Amino acid sequence: MLDIDLIRKDPEFVRTSLRNRNYSEEMLDEFLRIDGEWRKLVDEGNRLKYERNRASEAIPGLKGDEKQNMIAEMRRVSERIKQIDATVLELDARRADVVLNLPNIPDASVPIGSSSEDNQTIRTWGVKGRRFDFVPKKHFELAEDLDIIDFVRGTKITGSGFFVLKGDGARLDRALTQYMLDLHHKQGYTEIFPPAIVNKAAVIGTGQYPKLKDDMYWCERDDLWLNPTAEVPVTNLHQDEIFEKDQLPISYTAYLPSFRREAGRNADTRGIIRVHQFNKVELVKFVLPDNSFELLEVLRDDAEAVLQGLEIPYRVQLLCTGDMGFASAKTYDLEAYAPGQEQWLEVSSCSCFTDFQARRARIKYRPEPHLKSEFVHTLNGSGLALPRTMVAVMENYQNADGTITIPQVLRPYMQGQEIIG
Repeated sequence: MLDIDLIRKDPEFVRTSLRNRNYSEEMLDEFLRIDGEWRKLVDEGNRLKYERNRASEAIPGLKGDEKQNMIAEMRRVSERIKQIDATVLELDARRADVVLNLPNIPDASVPIGSSSEDNQTIRTWGVKGRRFDFVPKKHFELAEDLDIIDFVRGTKITGSGFFVLKGDGARLDRALTQYMLDLHHKQGYTEIFPPAIVNKAAVIGTGQYPKLKDDMYWCERDDLWLNPTAEVPVTNLHQDEIFEKDQLPISYTAYLPSFRREAGRNADTRGIIRVHQFNKVELVKFVLPDNSFELLEVLRDDAEAVLQGLEIPYRVQLLCTGDMGFASAKTYDLEAYAPGQEQWLEVSSCSCFTDFQARRARIKYRPEPHLKSEFVHTLNGSGLALPRTMVAVMENYQNADGTITIPQVLRPYMQGQEIIG
C-alpha cells in the first residue's frame, strides 16, 4: 500500500509511476477527489467541534434568550458534526479501497517498458551445456511414455489443469522439494510449514487482494482463500508486529501446495507448465529499509543456487515497469531452459516490495528504543516452483532411449537411483 502522504505531496510522481506501469490514472484522480473532500470535511468538523467546546464553556454564564439561542445553535452544530463524521467515515473507506488498488512505485533501477519484450537479460548460466544428438521430447511425452504423470485421471477427479504425479514422478517432485529446503536451510533460512488456507487479511496484506482476487480460489462459506503462494501465509506470520532493529533480517523458507486459476490456461495447454495446483518452495525476508535492494541480490543468488546445483541452463531477467507484479518495486525472473519445449520457463520471481506489503500487514521495526516504529521492507522469491523445475529437469536430462537421468544432487533423496525408466 502506498503512503497516503506521498500521494498527497507528489501526485505527479505517482501519476508517472502509474503511466509507466500501464495502469489507469483514473484511480489517482479518484483518490485526490475523495481525499480533498475528506480533508475539507475534517477541517469543517474540527472547526465546529472547537466552536461547540467554546460554547459549552460559555453557556453556563449566559441568561435568558441569549442562552436559549446558543443552546439551539449548538444543537444544529452537533447535528452537522454528526453528519460530517458519518460522511468522513464513508469517504475514509472509499479512499482506502482506492489505495488498495494502487500498485507499488518501481525503483529507479527498473527499466521503463510496456511488456515482457522490454525486460532486460542480466545474465545466462549453463546455456553452452548439453547438446542433444537426437530430437528431445517434450515433458508430457516423456511423462506419458514413462507413466510418471497421469493427466487423464487428474482431469477425471478434479478437472482440466490438474494432474496426478505417479511413481518416480511423485518421488522426483518430493526429491526436488527436499533438496531445495535442505539447500535453503544451509543458506540460513528458517523452515516454516504454515496453513495452506488463509484469511482475507492475509491476502490483503501481501497485495493479492483485491487486485488478483479473480486468480484465487475462495471458500465462500468461511470467507477463506486457498493459498496462492506461500509468500502470503509466511509474510503474514508477523502481521501487526514490531521488531527490534537487531532482529532483522529474518529469513524464512516454506514448502506448500499453491492454487491459482491461471487464466492463461486453455484447452490446448498440455503438460504441467500452467496448472491450477502446484507445489512450490518459497523464500521470504523481512529486512531493514536501508539495504533491502542489496538483500534482494542475495535472495536471488540463493534461488539461483538451486538451478546451479541441478545444472539446469537458465537466464536472469530484470523485469520492466510494465511487466512487474502489482506489489513489487523491483523483480528478477529466473527462467530455466526446456529444450523439448524450446522455451524459457519462469521458475522464480525474486522481488523487493519495499514497505508496500508491510503497510498493508502493519509490520514494523523500531530503529532505536526511544524512536517511533517504522515499516520494514519485505522480499520474496520462489526457491523454486516445482512443476516447471520438473519440466526443466525432465527435458534437460532425457536420453535417446526415452529414459531420464536423475541429477546428481537428487540421487541421495531417491535412494541412489540414477535413471527413471
